Amino acid sequence: MGLEVATQAAISRMDISAPTPIQAQSIPPLLSGRDLIGQARTGSGKTLAFAVPIAERCDPSAGRVQALVLVPTRELAIQVADVVDALASPHGLRVALIYGGRSLRPESAALGKGAQVVIGTPGRTLDHLRQGNLDLGSLRLFVLDEADEMLDKGFARDVEAILAETPRKRQTALFSATMPEWVARTARKHLRAPATVEIDGGVQAPPTVEHLVYSIEKADKVGALRTLLDERQGDPTIVFGRTKHGVRKLAKQLGSLGYRVGALQGNLRQNARERVMTEFRSGTVPILVATNVAARGLDVEDVGQVINYDMPDSQLLFTHRIGRTGRMGRAGEAVTFITPEEERKWREIERGLGRRFSREPWRAAR
Repeated sequence: MGLEVATQAAISRMDISAPTPIQAQSIPPLLSGRDLIGQARTGSGKTLAFAVPIAERCDPSAGRVQALVLVPTRELAIQVADVVDALASPHGLRVALIYGGRSLRPESAALGKGAQVVIGTPGRTLDHLRQGNLDLGSLRLFVLDEADEMLDKGFARDVEAILAETPRKRQTALFSATMPEWVARTARKHLRAPATVEIDGGVQAPPTVEHLVYSIEKADKVGALRTLLDERQGDPTIVFGRTKHGVRKLAKQLGSLGYRVGALQGNLRQNARERVMTEFRSGTVPILVATNVAARGLDVEDVGQVINYDMPDSQLLFTHRIGRTGRMGRAGEAVTFITPEEERKWREIERGLGRRFSREPWRAAR
């Protein structure tokens, strides 16, 4: 690829010796200045695919923001910033991380010192733009990570408002684990003759994930969950619930039964969220009960099992939840509980995924 020595050294320090397919096919066109739409499943190395071009295309002598990466969640912003900083800092580039749930002041200070690269969530990025702390007039490269969510109803207005503050001649890259046609159509409004990299467009969940689907009565779910957790081989496990209240209640219940468990949901203060994730990554807390805030982008090595305690609301969320395990070719297991009330929703998810999963009653399975 003709990468600079500093970039090669940074990649070597990450113990990476060969690019993944999304990296091999995305980095050259991005280095050449082309817009790009990149699709590859979760855990395929998309972050490095845009971190390398950011490191090589930004000018450390210019104290202006030249690259902006937008992501949907705080946790993903932190992870992406770690990867980008590892590539950018050897080039003398400063990276600013901006996200909600904490004071604006330290972020304003980081931007004021002349950061060339910004990683942020949409709402906080808009806050800084409106307060005059962030100037995108010199932006060279705009990256939208998890584009299928970022262009959906929840974030689309904020993303459009941020794009309106950037130069028309900027380079734009969109990356996502899934690329529905409506996302591709929307993307074309903002990209100019983009290169399209589609690594596994027909794959809805990592092939290394084994699916176990159980029909179950609502009253039996806690007991079934305990059985599954007791059978764990020590690997980290993520249990997905539907609501913030439900996640808090389930985590508290499991904790009272002696399980080492953390809860991750949107109402947590940012320092509490970071503490939970630190404990989960270190193995201090091997079980994470979470809402969909953990379904996207969280990169925790060796998550052995994902349990859909409550069914997700869409096939897209199902795909992203399952993507927390079986990452980078490792084996993983995904368990899904289906109560009688959820039968219709499950049929919709299967139709959306274009596949049928084998299923058995929980009691018969045990």
